[in-house]
Amino acid sequence: MSAEAILEVIRRRRSVRHYRPDPVDRETVDRLLDAARWAPSAGNLQPWFFYVVTEARLKRELAAAALRQGFVAEAPVCIVVCAEPERSARIYGTRGRTLYCLQDTAAAVQNILLAAQALGLGACWVGAFDEERVCACLDLPVTLRPVAIIPLGYPARETEPRPGRRELKEIVLYR
Repeated sequence: MSAEAILEVIRRRRSVRHYRPDPVDRETVDRLLDAARWAPSAGNLQPWFFYVVTEARLKRELAAAALRQGFVAEAPVCIVVCAEPERSARIYGTRGRTLYCLQDTAAAVQNILLAAQALGLGACWVGAFDEERVCACLDLPVTLRPVAIIPLGYPARETEPRPGRRELKEIVLYR
């Protein structure tokens, strides 16, 4: 794949909140998760764990935990990305526990979003949720912290071009 093709995937990625009811096959989901595991991580510790949720009842519970964002339940698949803070703390102490594991899982989330775009799927990064409710819904072990919910499926409609981004001169300073 050319550099320009990669950059085009990045530019075309959108948050998709409307999905066709078509299922997403396991092989495709596995491709997304494989992309996630290639994300960079501090010390290559890979402090992440992924829950793939397709059960309607659990997706409804996740939607309720996500401040009643109904589209979460409507997606054929939800991936709940969790951090394993103590894995990062083994080497990096408090900074690993409170920062690096979150940065690392964020990189994994971005890889999933970009891979979804490249595979013709729509996805959305949901970070607004009640952590305790998500933990209870999925019966997460205390060693894991949910960081993101990614509802995904085939988009129900074409996404509109994103309004302009801030200009580089507004956000960059070379020194």
